[in-house]
Amino acid sequence: MPWSSATSPGTTWSPPPTWPRPATCWRIAEVLGSSLTGQDPTGPAITHAVAHHLLEGAEQAAHNRDTELLSWYRRTELRDLAYLTATDTTGAAHLLLNPPHEQLLQSPLSDTAYYLINPQTSPAAPDKHALLAAALDSSHKHGFGDLLDEHAPIICLLERREMRDTLFSWSITRLPGTVFTDHVDSPEVLARDLIHEAGHHWFTDAPNAASVSFSENPSLYSQWRNIILHAFGFLHACWAFSLTAITGPRWSTRLLLRRRAFCATMTDQGRLLRDALLALADAVTLITSGPLRNQLSKAVEAALRST
Repeated sequence: MPWSSATSPGTTWSPPPTWPRPATCWRIAEVLGSSLTGQDPTGPAITHAVAHHLLEGAEQAAHNRDTELLSWYRRTELRDLAYLTATDTTGAAHLLLNPPHEQLLQSPLSDTAYYLINPQTSPAAPDKHALLAAALDSSHKHGFGDLLDEHAPIICLLERREMRDTLFSWSITRLPGTVFTDHVDSPEVLARDLIHEAGHHWFTDAPNAASVSFSENPSLYSQWRNIILHAFGFLHACWAFSLTAITGPRWSTRLLLRRRAFCATMTDQGRLLRDALLALADAVTLITSGPLRNQLSKAVEAALRST
């Protein structure tokens, strides 16, 4: 952050100077005994995301007593990962991963699958690079480029699916800046899902940066997952799905014959967001930061106008 938008989710919100990324990277580098330096790729967002991959990998290698792999995670620098770099027409650098399904990992603490950069990570195929470049360019065109540059510097493309299929995307808090997502042969659909997951990363960081904390109560019903969530998780969903709804009308006309499935998804998102409004009116009062509260409210308002 900051990220500004031509899409009207609100004015630019800049975090206070206590934004924790530099300090976090310094602490991870100290633990690893690495400087996390390098000329390419570079930048605080990508450094922060890579640092968490290296830390998570080093922890697992140490737990498994794999000294060779532990050594790799401790000595790897940003420049060693330049072969994974993907860039868009603005020159912004991301790391593009495209691992086979069988290489995904699972933690004993969670059922959510994930992937870590490792010595066997290979470059993605040219068609995946082309798809991502087009998705990033589209995101920049519609005002979401800064959001993706800052909060989705590592993109992990998973299963290739058809437009009629259910697409899965997710992010996990211990790998900030990494987005895991299925994809179809449509840059617009990929951009939509990247924006959604980058929005989750944004909202994970934003309360800490604004010194906002949430109590475990109240608990609220999430229309999207059909479960009860604490206020923070509920607000997360309202924010990220609002971003998804905002992007829909901008891209639906470009999807031609595939537009019906795309528009149906957007209609569903609008309906679910409207169903959440009553609970949202109470939950948003828990955000003690005025700029953050206004940013969320304006995003929801823009989403409702778009669906």
